[in-house]
Amino acid sequence: MGRGKLRIYLGAAPGVGKTYAMLSEGHRRIERGTDCAVGFVEHHGRPRTEVMLHGLEQIARKELTYRGAAFTEMDVDAVLARRPEVALVDELAHTNVPGSRNAKRWQDVEELLAAGIDVVSTVNIQHLESLGDVVESITGVRQRETVPDEVVRRADQIELVDMSPEALRRRMAHGNIYKPDRIDASLSNYFRPGNLTALRELALLWVADRVDEYLQQYRGEHNIRSTWQARERIVVGLTGGPEGRTLVRRAARMAAKGSGSEILAVYIARSDGLTAASPKELALQRTLVEDLGGTFHHVIGDDIPAALLEFARGVNATQIVLGSSRRKTWQYIFGPGVGMTVARESGPDLDVHIVTHEEVAKGRGLPVARGARLGRSRIIWGWLIGVGGPAVLSLALTHVATDLGLANDMLLFLSVTVAAALVGGLLPALASAAVGSLLLNYYFTPPLHLFTVADPKNIVAIVIFVGVAVSVASVVDLAARRTHQAARLRAESEILSFLAGSVLRGENSLDALLDRVRETFAMDSVALLERAGDVEPWTRAASVGPHPVERPEDADVDMPVGDHMALALSGRVLPAEDRRVLAAFAAQAAVVLDRQRLQSEADQARTLAEGNRIRTALLAAVSHDLRTPLAGIKASVSSLRSDDVAWSEEDQAELLAGIEEGADRLDHLVGNLLDMSRLQTGTVTPLMREIDLDEVVPMALVGVPDGSVDLDIPESLPMVTVDKGLLERAVANIVENAVKYSPEDETVLVAASTLGDRVEVRVVDRGPGVPDTAKDRIFAPFQRYGDAPRGAGVGLGLAVARGFVEAMSGTLTAEDTPGGGLTMVLTLTAATGRPPAGPISSAIAQRGRYA
Repeated sequence: MGRGKLRIYLGAAPGVGKTYAMLSEGHRRIERGTDCAVGFVEHHGRPRTEVMLHGLEQIARKELTYRGAAFTEMDVDAVLARRPEVALVDELAHTNVPGSRNAKRWQDVEELLAAGIDVVSTVNIQHLESLGDVVESITGVRQRETVPDEVVRRADQIELVDMSPEALRRRMAHGNIYKPDRIDASLSNYFRPGNLTALRELALLWVADRVDEYLQQYRGEHNIRSTWQARERIVVGLTGGPEGRTLVRRAARMAAKGSGSEILAVYIARSDGLTAASPKELALQRTLVEDLGGTFHHVIGDDIPAALLEFARGVNATQIVLGSSRRKTWQYIFGPGVGMTVARESGPDLDVHIVTHEEVAKGRGLPVARGARLGRSRIIWGWLIGVGGPAVLSLALTHVATDLGLANDMLLFLSVTVAAALVGGLLPALASAAVGSLLLNYYFTPPLHLFTVADPKNIVAIVIFVGVAVSVASVVDLAARRTHQAARLRAESEILSFLAGSVLRGENSLDALLDRVRETFAMDSVALLERAGDVEPWTRAASVGPHPVERPEDADVDMPVGDHMALALSGRVLPAEDRRVLAAFAAQAAVVLDRQRLQSEADQARTLAEGNRIRTALLAAVSHDLRTPLAGIKASVSSLRSDDVAWSEEDQAELLAGIEEGADRLDHLVGNLLDMSRLQTGTVTPLMREIDLDEVVPMALVGVPDGSVDLDIPESLPMVTVDKGLLERAVANIVENAVKYSPEDETVLVAASTLGDRVEVRVVDRGPGVPDTAKDRIFAPFQRYGDAPRGAGVGLGLAVARGFVEAMSGTLTAEDTPGGGLTMVLTLTAATGRPPAGPISSAIAQRGRYA
C-alpha cells in the first residue's frame, strides 16, 4: 500500500475561494468515476460554498465536549473506515479541540496519507509558520493557527487561488464572505487594500519559490547542467575594485526590464591568503547590492573563471555581468583575462555582458594583500625562462647568429637570468645562472663542446658571470618581495584605517565586524568567545558562519583578547604574518562588544529616566481627576457635620453612599495611575487571566451618561487573556473620550468580534474625526486634539489606555469611521479555552442601549 498524494489549494487571503475550488475539484473527480468523500468542510455560512456541498458524500463528524460547550471535528477513524480514494479536508492549519485524536488537523491528514488515501486540502498563506512574523507586521494580527512550511512543501501539488484586492473587497461588500453586520469592520481592518496586496505578493513569491524548488530538483535528478531560462537570474562578478558599483547598477537596470528577475553579486576570493579586494569597497558594494534587492555571495576559488561559471550554473543563472579588464595592453601577454575566458567557456546557455567603466585599461595595481609569495603561474613561467631560455639562446647563437664574442654572449645569457628573476624569483634565476654557465662553457669557451676551459681568462669571465647573475637575481628577487610586502602593508593599512574609522563613526554591529573578519581571511566561521573566570566555561558572545567553535582550542586560529576573551576562526591555518591584522580585528571586536553592552545599559537608564519623567508629569497633570472625588467627599462630610440642617435618615444614607462612591472612585483612580507609572518603568507585571468581555466592558461604562452607548457583546466570543483591572480602565478611557467628542444626538457603539485568534473591541463614534497625520499623536501623553476646552481633560486618557493595552500584549489603533467619526480598535489575544464560532463571530447575544 503506497502513500496517498496531497493536493493543496493555497489561498492568498481569506475569502478568495479556495474551499469552493476544493469542492469543485471533488465534483470533477466524482464525474470521472473517482470515489470521493468530504472528511471535513466548513462553509462559514457562505451560500455558494454551501451549495457546492450538495451531491458530495459527507462523512459524519465526531462530537466533542470542552468546557461545557459542544464542538465537532473530523472523525479520522470514520474516514479510515470509509476509506475513499480521495478525501476533502478543509483548513489544514486548524487546531483541533482538546481531546481530539491529534492536536492539529494537518496531523490528521498525515494519517490519511499514510493509509494510502489521497487528500485535497486548503490553507491560507498567512497560516504558514515561517510567515507568521511577516503577516503580523503587515496586518497587525498574529496568526495562532499555523502549519509547518515543510508539510505544505511536501504536497504533491500546490495550486494558488488568487484574486485582486479590489475584487475581494467587492466580494466582501456583497456579503459573500461575512455577514452584513461585520462587513464594515472587516473592510476597514484586515481587508484593507494594502494588506490584501501584501498578502497576495507573499503568496505569489512563496509559490514561485516552490516552483523553483521543483525545477531545481528535476534538473538535479536528470543531471541537467545547461541553463533553463525560465527566470532571469543575473550574476554580477565583482573584483572589489571601484568599477563594482557601476556593474551592480547596470545589472539592476537589466533586471528592472523583466519582472521577477534576480541579482546575485559574487566575489571570488583566492584560498592562499588575505583577499585581494579592498574591504571598504567590498562592503560598499555589498550594501548597494542589498539596497537594490539583490543578494551578495562570497566564494573561495583559485581559478576565478571556473569558479564564477560554476556558481552561475549552480544558481541557474541566465546572464553574467562583468567589467572590462583593468589590465594595461602589455599585461595581456600573461593570458586573456577573466572576462574573455568566461565569455569563451560560458556556452550557449549563458549570456555574458562586458560593461565598460572609467577604470578600463588603467592597470590593476599591485596585488594587494597577497603576501610576499609569487603566484603559481609566475613561478612556472620563471622556471621555463630560467631553464629553457639559455637552451633556446644557445641554439640561436650557434645556428643563426654570427660569432658575437664571449663578452656579448655572456651579456645575452645574463639578460635571460635577469628575466627569470623578474618573473619567477630567486630559484629560477639561480637555475638560469647554472644552466647558462654550463652552456657558455660547452658552446662558446675553447675548447668547444667540452666542459673544460683552456684559457684562465675565460674561467675568470665565467665566474664573474655566475657571480653577477646570482647578485642580479638576488636584487631583483628582493625588490619583487619588497614590492609584495609593500602591497601587503598597504592592505593592512586599509584594514586598520577601516577599523579606526568604525571606532570614530561609533559603529556597533558586532556581526558585521565578524563577517568582515571571515571574508578578509577567507574563513568558514568566526566566533567571539568569553568567560567570566579562568575556570569558567566559554560562551559565545557572537558568531558568523556555519558551525562556529565553542572553545578556542577547537579553532584553527585563535587570537586572545585580554584574559577572558578570544577570537576563534575556523577554516584554515593562517600564516604568522596575518596575525597582526587579526589582532587588530580582535581588539576592535572586544571594543564593539563593550560598546554594545554600554549602549544597552544606557538605554535602560534612559528608559528609567523617561519613566520617572512621565510618572512625575502624570501625577502632576491629573490633579483635577483627583480633586473631583475629593471635592464630593468633602462636600458630603461637611454636610453631615453641619449643625444648621437636620438631615433625615434617607439624606444621611445618600450622603454616606456618595462618600463611599467617591472614596472607591478615588482609590480606583490612584491605583490605576500608579500601575501606569510602574508599567512605564517595567516594574509591574499585569495579572493575566482568562475572562469574558461581558464581565469587564459593562463595568467600564459606569461613568458615562445613561443612553449614550450602544453595547454589542456576542456570547459566542472566546474568552480573552487580559488583566481585568487594566482592561476595564482602558475601555473606560476610550469610551469616555468617544462620548466627549460625539454629537449629543449620536450614541457611541461598543462592539466586539473575533478575527482569527484575536478579539477586537471597536468603539465607534460619529464625532469630527481625526486626520491621518494626527492619529498617532493623539496617543501621546498630554495631547488634546483640536480646540477642546481645558475642562475637557489634559490629554491622558488615550495614552493611559494604550499603555495598559500594550502591557497586556494587545494593540490600540485609530481608524476612520465610515460616514464620519473615529473608531478605536482594541485588539486582544483570545484564550485557548473557548474557540470562536467562525472567522468573525456574528451571533449577537447582548445588544441594546446601555443605561
